[in-house]
Amino acid sequence: MGTTDAESAADSAAARPDFGSLFRALPSPYMILDRDLAYVDANEAYCAVTERRRDELIGRGLFEMFPNPGESGRRLRESLERVLATGRPDSIAFLPYPIPLPLSAGGGFEMRYWSCNHTPLLDAQGRTQFVVQNTVDVTELHQLKQMAYGPEGEPAPGEPDILQRAQEVQATNQSLMRETQGLRDLFMQAPGFMAVLAGPDLRFAFVNNAYQQLIGHRPVVGRTLVEALPEVTEQGFADLLHQVRARREPFVGQAVSVRLQREPEAALEERFLDFVYQPIVLADGEVSGVFVEGSDVTDRVLAERQQKLLVDELNHRVKNTLATVQAIASQTMRTTADPKAFREAFESRLLALSATHDLLTAANWRAADLCDVLLVELRPFGESRYSTHGPDVDLNPAEAVALGLVFHELATNAAKYGALSNADGRVDVAWTREDGRLELTWTESGGPNVTPPTRRGFGSRLIEKSLEGQLAGKARLDFAPGGLVCRVGMPLKG
Repeated sequence: MGTTDAESAADSAAARPDFGSLFRALPSPYMILDRDLAYVDANEAYCAVTERRRDELIGRGLFEMFPNPGESGRRLRESLERVLATGRPDSIAFLPYPIPLPLSAGGGFEMRYWSCNHTPLLDAQGRTQFVVQNTVDVTELHQLKQMAYGPEGEPAPGEPDILQRAQEVQATNQSLMRETQGLRDLFMQAPGFMAVLAGPDLRFAFVNNAYQQLIGHRPVVGRTLVEALPEVTEQGFADLLHQVRARREPFVGQAVSVRLQREPEAALEERFLDFVYQPIVLADGEVSGVFVEGSDVTDRVLAERQQKLLVDELNHRVKNTLATVQAIASQTMRTTADPKAFREAFESRLLALSATHDLLTAANWRAADLCDVLLVELRPFGESRYSTHGPDVDLNPAEAVALGLVFHELATNAAKYGALSNADGRVDVAWTREDGRLELTWTESGGPNVTPPTRRGFGSRLIEKSLEGQLAGKARLDFAPGGLVCRVGMPLKG
């Protein structure tokens, strides 16, 4: 009778080695450290060479168990921290490091010499979670060298000396490591964003701090652009990178729009970038990858857009203002024959226009408060002569200019013929805002008796016509005997 699939899988699983037992039985010393450089595990060979029990080590720090404030301790710590920072293996060819002896062996320290290899173990996000150290105790080899060549350790001319060569290699490696670390620090701290994508599939090999900040500090090293930044791939940047690699020609982008998901589950955020994709060509002519360098110019692009918008708005407002001034001059001249009266009427209307412009300028021509526009005209008569009632209403520039002229004409008329022409009259202004619409009522009382005019002057026409057209509003004048009532209705665009 044959075996089932389940039985075969069980037999296969049973045949697999126990990696925990394998680790402990390895003849070479191995130990595992966490990100705090504390012991996670150590095999029997490591315990034997350090003369420590496994339960003494687990959970305690490496430099707590084997302190060394000198040069050797510094080199060992730097090697381990490099692995944690870069996710790449590191090694020390020759390391003198004293080991504390247990009291059973007389106490004190025994100087021993090691060759160390440090290997990262990465988590699912590509971050170094543990460091595995494999050490080779070369103490006996060093002692043989001293016996052969004396305490100074100088070999005879022409004779091989493994330890001497190891020390020379180590010294060279340390010099190169310092230079490499210096270049890496410059790369990481550069104000512009930088990245290196290597191999035929263009996987991230390096990214600096500015690049990490740009993409929202996502783990990208070891991943392709498709895996690391899928939203960027959909915008054509992956194809562009492969074209640069295939054609061996750089690509320069200026103020290019890119949409990035800089926060988990957040909407895409548009940024604008100046950047260069530069193919990395080796000495043999092969292209090993692409170097990315650039800067985030979003603030500059948005500032330029805002500046253009303001210039366009200024041009528009200047044209509208000139047209308004022309209309005021024409209508005032048509209805006022006396030059002195013309001058007074024309100047007062220009001042009203100017006062409204002052309000808009203070708000960068974005908005003006309805009550502020109204008080520009009423405040000169004193607080006892008027009242205002209504919610806060923001007016856009077109609405503010139009209502400013309306209020000026109403106040001027009230001062000449209406409620503000004597000592007892007053003006009450009330408004509501509902469903995006403004309803305002100007009511005069306590002034001379009102009679309807025999002809409509410019002021009346301006009040009734200024809100029509673009603003789609209406103003209606009611010359009631007890005082003028003006009702204004208009949609608010804000």
